[in-house]
Amino acid sequence: MKIGSIDAKPVVQAPVSERRADAAPVASTEPSAKVELSSAASLVVTGAGDGSFDAAKVDRIATAIRDGNYKVNPEAIADKLIVNAEELLGRKLS
Repeated sequence: MKIGSIDAKPVVQAPVSERRADAAPVASTEPSAKVELSSAASLVVTGAGDGSFDAAKVDRIATAIRDGNYKVNPEAIADKLIVNAEELLGRKLS
């Protein structure tokens, strides 16, 4: 089965470094979407909040993880995931 001519040469594109700069598409100056942040997201972005940070607790947890002594409480994680889902959905799941 013959697909093409034997004399046909393959098409070779120029390397990226040799392509013309004016061939790039022109970006629009108009925004394509409007984004609004929730009040909680705005607090995270601006860095506002209670500002509490317990460096000693972080050090204790990091040391426990490094030493292999950190214990995970799967029940507490599951409970907090359910509460978080309820908050996001705005209702009680149970």
